[in-house]
This record gives sequence, C-alpha cells and structure tokens, in this order.
Amino acid sequence: MVSYSQSLKSPNGNLTLTFDIQNGGVPTYQLSYKGKAVIKPSHLGLELKGEKQVEFGTGIAVDKTPADPTTSLYNGFKLKNSTTSTFDETWNPVWGEEKAIRNHYNELKVELIQPNTQRQMNICFRLFDDGLGFRYEFPEQKNLTYFVIREEHSQFAMAGDHTAMWIPGDYDTQEYDYTTSKLSEIRGLMKGAITGNASQTLFSPTGVQTALMMKTADGLYINLHEAALVNYSCMSLNLDDKNMVFESWLTPDAQGNKGYLQAPCTSPWRTVIVSDDARDILASRITLNLNEPCKIKDVSWIKPTKYVGVWWEMITGKSSWSYTNDFPSIQLGVTDYAKAKPNGTHGANTAHVKEYIDFAAANGFDAVLVEGWNVGWEDWFGHSKDYVFDFVTPYPDFDVQEIHRYAASKGIKMIMHHETSSSVRNYERHMDQAYQFMKDNGYDAVKSGYVGDIIPRGEHHYGQWINNHYLYAVQKAVDYKIMVNGHEAVRPTGLCRTYPNMIGNESARGTEYQAFGGSKPNHTTILPFTRLIGGPMDYTPGIFENDISKYNPTNHSWCNSTLCNQLSLYVTMAGPLQMAADLPETYNKFKDAFQFIKDVAVDWDESKYLEAEPGQYLTVARKAKNSNKWFVGCTNGENIHQATVDFSFLDPAKKYIATLYADAPNAHYKKNPQAYVISRYVVTSKSKLMQQAAPGGGFAISIVEATDNAQLKGIKKLK
Repeated sequence: MVSYSQSLKSPNGNLTLTFDIQNGGVPTYQLSYKGKAVIKPSHLGLELKGEKQVEFGTGIAVDKTPADPTTSLYNGFKLKNSTTSTFDETWNPVWGEEKAIRNHYNELKVELIQPNTQRQMNICFRLFDDGLGFRYEFPEQKNLTYFVIREEHSQFAMAGDHTAMWIPGDYDTQEYDYTTSKLSEIRGLMKGAITGNASQTLFSPTGVQTALMMKTADGLYINLHEAALVNYSCMSLNLDDKNMVFESWLTPDAQGNKGYLQAPCTSPWRTVIVSDDARDILASRITLNLNEPCKIKDVSWIKPTKYVGVWWEMITGKSSWSYTNDFPSIQLGVTDYAKAKPNGTHGANTAHVKEYIDFAAANGFDAVLVEGWNVGWEDWFGHSKDYVFDFVTPYPDFDVQEIHRYAASKGIKMIMHHETSSSVRNYERHMDQAYQFMKDNGYDAVKSGYVGDIIPRGEHHYGQWINNHYLYAVQKAVDYKIMVNGHEAVRPTGLCRTYPNMIGNESARGTEYQAFGGSKPNHTTILPFTRLIGGPMDYTPGIFENDISKYNPTNHSWCNSTLCNQLSLYVTMAGPLQMAADLPETYNKFKDAFQFIKDVAVDWDESKYLEAEPGQYLTVARKAKNSNKWFVGCTNGENIHQATVDFSFLDPAKKYIATLYADAPNAHYKKNPQAYVISRYVVTSKSKLMQQAAPGGGFAISIVEATDNAQLKGIKKLK
C-alpha cells in the first residue's frame, strides 16, 4: 500500500486538489484556488441498497444480513494505487461558441480497495485551469457486479455562507425563477421560491438544483454541476445549512431506488468551476471537455437553425393547439374528426402555416416550427393517458404534403413537434414510424416535449430510466439524420459534444413564462451562469410586444424585458437553434429593430466575454462562423447599468461599421419597454463604447467590415 495523501495542481498552478483517506477509511478531497479554500475537506462515496434474496417457495424477499456492511462504498477503504497523468488536445465542435476548444488537464486516479469485502472503487480527478471534474469508476471484479444505489454521498463543503443563485430541488422540473440569497437563507425562502408546474416533486427544504452559481464574500465565483449524465440519475444538491455542506441527492425511480449499475461502469462527472473573474465561468468548457468525442461520423446534416413558428400565439392564448371543442375525450383511430366542428382558433392550419413560411422566406430564416398539427390535443394533458398521440396523423385542416411542397418551393425547412405528454412508452412505440414520417415529409428537426407526470407512473423526469430514454431518442434520431430539441427533459450535461444533433433543450424557465405571469427581469443574467453551463437552451427570445393582453384579452401577463434586451439574448444565450418567437405582424411594426434578428448568427468562430456579474449584467462579443462579422449583446438586470464595450477584439488593420440597437434613455422593462434608439458608428480595435442599459434592458450591436472608405461617409467615428 502507498501513502494515503495525494495532491494535484492545475496546469497553471492556480488550483490545488488534495485527496486522502480519513479515519475509518473515508475517501476525502479538498480544493483551493490561489490559496483560498473552495471546497473544504469533503467525503466521497456511495451507499448501496441492501442485498436481498427470495426464499424459495415463498416469493418473499428477505435481507441476507440485517446490518449488511456491503451497503457501504463510502468508508472502510485503503489506497491500493494512484497514478497521475497530463492531457492536452484541441478539438473542433460541430457547432458552438468557438471553432476550437482546448481540453487541458492534469489527472489523478486513485484505486481504492475495501479489505473486508475485496471490492474496488476508483475515483478519477481531472483538474483544469478553470475547475475540477471527478467521477467514480467501478472496474470489472468478482465482488461487485450488479448493484443498486441507495444514495450517492459526494460532498461539497463550502468555506463560508456564500451568496447563491438557486432554484428549488425538484425531480420533475427546472422551470423556476432564480432566488438570490445566502446559503443560510435557503430554508426560509424555499416556500416562496416554489411556483406551480405541470409536474413537480420537491424533496427537501434545503434542496437545490445544479448548475448552482455562488459568489463568496472575498470574490470567488463557484459553480457546481455535473457532466456526461449517461445511464445514471440526475444529481441535485441537499444543503446541511448548519455546516454549509452540500451533498449529492439523486433522483429516485418509482421504487425509491436511485440507480442500477453493472460493473465495469462509471458515474457522471461532478464539476466545480471556480475563478475570481465571473467571465471565466462563462468561458469554461469543462462540461463539454468531460464528455466523449462526437460519435456521429457524418455530421454534414447537422445545421444550426434560425426559425419562426406557430407557437407564441398558442402560448399567449390567442390560438389553440386543438382543432375542435366538440369532443370531451379522444380515442385515436376511433374518434372521427370529419364529424367535428372546427373551433376557429386552431393555429396549425394549412393557410396560416403558409403565412409563416412566406414570412420566414422573406426574412432569411431557415425553418418554421408548427405545434398542434396532429390529432389528440383535445384531451392530451393531465389524464395519465398512455396512447395520447401517434405523431403521424394530421388534423383535417393541416395538409402535410402541401406544406412539404410549399415550404420546399420557398427554400424553407419544417420543424416537427412531438409532444409526448410524458407517455414515454407510447413515444418509443411510435418513434421509428414518427421519424420516418418526418423524413418522408421534409422535416429534418423535431421539438419533443415531456409535459406532465411521467408514464410509467411513479417515474420522474430526471431519473435513470427516463434519462436513458432521452438519450435513446437522440441516438435513434441519428439513424434518420434528425436534429432534436428536447423540452421538459433533463437539463443538459454536455452530451451535445458526443451527439451534436442535440441542438437544443429547454430544461429551464423559458420565454413562455413571460406569458404565464412573467419572469424576473434579471432571469437572463443568471441563466448563462447556471442552465447554459451544460449546453444551449431553446429560450425562444425575440418578444417585442410586452402586453400579452393585446394578443389575448384574458391574459394580463407582461413580458419583463425591454425590446433591446430581447435582441441581446441572441448573443448572450448562444446556441445553434434560435427562434424569433413573436408574431410576424408584430415584427412588421418594428422592422428596423427586427433587422438585428435577421442579421445575427447562430454559430460562432470566437467568443469574448467583455464583462459579467451573475444576476446583474453580462456583455458578450461573438464572431460569426466563417465570417468577419461580429455581434455584441448586453443583458441587464433590474438596475441601470453603464456598460463599457472595448472593441479590441476586432482586427487592428480594419475598419468596421457598427449598428447599435440600444435602450432609449427613458426605457424601462415595465414602464417603457419598446423605447429604443438605433445608431451607426465607424469603429476600430481602438474604439470604446460607453452605453447605458435600462432596468431589464440591454443592447445589441452588429459589426461588419467596411470594404471601402465610401461606406464610411457620413457615419460618426467612435473613439
């Protein structure tokens, strides 16, 4: 046996990891950044479910040993061996925030043995310049083959009562507004942080979800999350608020078990991203780097997409998903829609969808999403219904073939919608047929949905079984060359590196909530530090009409954002799938501002994080893929922010024309959200812009290279 204490430094030396085995054989680690404690000594390990056997002839399961020591994989260990190594590569994502990503880390792998059980468990630590990833590894062995997890006991002991941006711990939804508070205040604020959802299961008055963003009193930014969530339950965190120690809390299945494993296997990575500069949290690629490389050989069919769709009109209540109001219940294959009276509000009708196709074609969009096109929406929700949709049968007023022909004639792709109503078995039963139907009718992308409680009953949205389903849907889509945008699924953990056809996810409180009562005006200053750490979000920005009652007189919601804030989100919340979510008739009222949405890219060569403070503001500059065009977005919270844009990211040998879309001086997300000013400037790499962002506001800039001096005539130069 070798010495128990092991240490590891990050490549730049700023981070130090120490691993040892404490009294009782407890695996323990700690992490520091530039000499400051990030994670105090914290225990590691798993607790297994007690082994049982069935008495022959009775069918009754009994414990083999009532006090079974074999349930512990968190103590009784000795260090068998340890190895260190270094890894450094640069890889090219299919799409993303930059064209090249460096994956550079130092690794420590400790091999642990339990002498009394002869079971082996390895813990692998990877230390990057911007943080730590660690996971459990179970090699093939005689005494640990099939095993059931009762709980994982990975601890994250905080060094103080940090300020955190958190949402309630829940097995079924992440669709909450964020609460900002001290860790010690979570318990007292939990009740007020819980808002209603179609499916929710809370587990603790101090339980929170990842990615969790924190700031220490002495200026460290700490983010806790996970990477490569495969064949495992999603991890939440439960806080011991007396000692400020977070511990992993896995999502259970219908029997209360938290995972079924077979060695050899690994857990997902647990991640700690840390810096004294908030911009480094946004720039971190730890989550992607801890995932496996792309498994799709031919990626030519994976296309970043900007789209419009028949969606917001239903979200606001202006239109309906359902075709008729005649039927209280639907039985697919039995209900005769030919006998139904149309309700007159159905959005997904052929003529109306053609209007969206025309709008998309006229304004340079790639695709049109249509929701409510297929039969069954009259009773789709809340009935625990298994056979709820078949994903291939359109309503009488939606001509699939004609839409296919018309869209193709305009050069527009269509995005299919598969709402499962969380009947997962039903979706898998129909998946091959549904994907083939898509290909037969010109659909290269699908938006899937999992609204409501999961069927099989008792399962949760974030458990091991359903996580395997989400990945199966993505893998099966590869066979048909289909891109997937999953809504209400588990929050991403970087799997889009391995399967880049996963071009979007929801898994957080999206724009739809602006029509469900509104979201906090600083919501989009937090999401890039939390939800987006795992991958891009289909946030569906671009809402220009704040007063939802103008679409639906019975809906008095208000979009808590200025118009320019909405523009900024196309840059600050980067992703290869971006929607212009508002209605075409509204965009036609603001054609000058809408120009930015038409121009902005959805895939990037380079990203520069200019300024950031989670919960308050962030400003990002990105260079469009295979282009000299740059775009800047500043998203602001509740207070006025004076932003500084340093254009030093531009080529010093060139001049550019910058078009600035900014909040007017009197703009305010509640009082005057549609007040904006558009200005043009000549800029160089030496230019600087001081620009005010209103409460709930922001600004956006498009920057194009000037190819000759004649283009600069009459435009003010920005010094």
